Amino acid sequence: MIHQYKLGGYNIVLDVCSGAVHAVDDVAYDIIARFESAGREEILAEMAEKYADYTPGEISECYEQVAALAAEGQLFAPDTFAPAAGKLKEKTAGVVKALCLHIAHTCNLNCAYCFASQGKYHGERAVMSFEVGKRALDFLVENSGTRKNLEVDFFGGEPLMNFEVVKDLVAYARSIEKEKGKNFRLTLTTNGLLIDDDVIEFANRECANVVLSLDGRKEVHDRYRVDYAGNGSFDRIVPKFQKLVAARGGKNYYMRGTFTHENPDFLEDIKTMLDLGFRELSMEPVVCAPGDPAELTAEDMPVLFDQYEKLAELMLRKDKEGDPFTFYHYMIDLEGGPCIYKRISGCGSGTEYMAVTPWGDLYPCHQFVGDEKFLLGNVFDGVKNTACQADFAACNVYARPECRDCWARLYCSGGCAANAYHATGSVRGVYKYGCELFRKRMECAIMVAVARAMEEDGE
Repeated sequence: MIHQYKLGGYNIVLDVCSGAVHAVDDVAYDIIARFESAGREEILAEMAEKYADYTPGEISECYEQVAALAAEGQLFAPDTFAPAAGKLKEKTAGVVKALCLHIAHTCNLNCAYCFASQGKYHGERAVMSFEVGKRALDFLVENSGTRKNLEVDFFGGEPLMNFEVVKDLVAYARSIEKEKGKNFRLTLTTNGLLIDDDVIEFANRECANVVLSLDGRKEVHDRYRVDYAGNGSFDRIVPKFQKLVAARGGKNYYMRGTFTHENPDFLEDIKTMLDLGFRELSMEPVVCAPGDPAELTAEDMPVLFDQYEKLAELMLRKDKEGDPFTFYHYMIDLEGGPCIYKRISGCGSGTEYMAVTPWGDLYPCHQFVGDEKFLLGNVFDGVKNTACQADFAACNVYARPECRDCWARLYCSGGCAANAYHATGSVRGVYKYGCELFRKRMECAIMVAVARAMEEDGE
């Protein structure tokens, strides 16, 4: 399978199964489009009629180059991966590599679009005790097999509302690393209200990454991200974020925003983040209940597509100005990237990755917390709901018929199980709106990578 499109002045051809990306001229682009459906002489005649400025010899040479790429497996490569679907999960069955610790099921903001019901996850407010968190870390070590590198995300609600326990758990994790032969990679996700010098020093010493919640423009951010008195948080958190990022040397953080039906023109929010001095950026589509005023609509889609294209153009322009920035969804490695087993097996929620509530309950990921159908077990007794876990283990690119003919399947790996469930009622369903956005993001990401590669080659 191939995917062809024109963007940013480039004719781009992606060979889906080999992963090869080609930037070609108009003649090659049209030859490739016809290569499998017509014979050589028919194609040459069509090209000669369409491209009068090219000699028959030049068109013939172009055809032979396309044929050579096909023979080398760089075009029209067959899909041979289906038999391997699920093999990685079978091989690593029972091995956990990452936990999302819900250190606080409470929050000091009252964001209307919060999928976690203002941090309560549709339950009672609570904070995790040191004893539960310690047991969660022990559970991770005990179930990590031979894996050395383990990941822990301190999450909420707002984790800084339980900061002393966060610090105690990190101290415990560091104390057992050498003995257990493990390395903990820690992430802190925060809305920023409680950031102070102590938090900054801790985060920069212990956290490999920090995720900072900012929706962009002040009026956009303050529309939803308000405290319980209804006051916006923009003016209080931005100086704190700037101080934290400066102390980190501008690295290893993400400024994470959410765009909704209210701001589909999210590029303006990215520009605001840039103006504030931030360079590691992410903007995510809102996750909310159907019918919520924040929900993205079909009418928003053309606007979003245009925004993604203009974002790509802005990134390339900033490159040339010597002021580059990172956009999370445009990070793509055309020469390497995840191994094929990871690409076809999916995100690992419910198997190698789980969320832990303040009480120690285990869920497939943070977006399933509070839905008792997805309660897997707890950190004291382990996974007991093996039927639910098996359902997640079976999630892969080839478990969804809609994915089999999608050119982006080896990049999204089947997509988000939570989004699929909320859209269709099944973790093996397909969130079609999200698929459309993902495909557009990937087209733009590949174009940016092509443009950068050609710039490096001086083309």
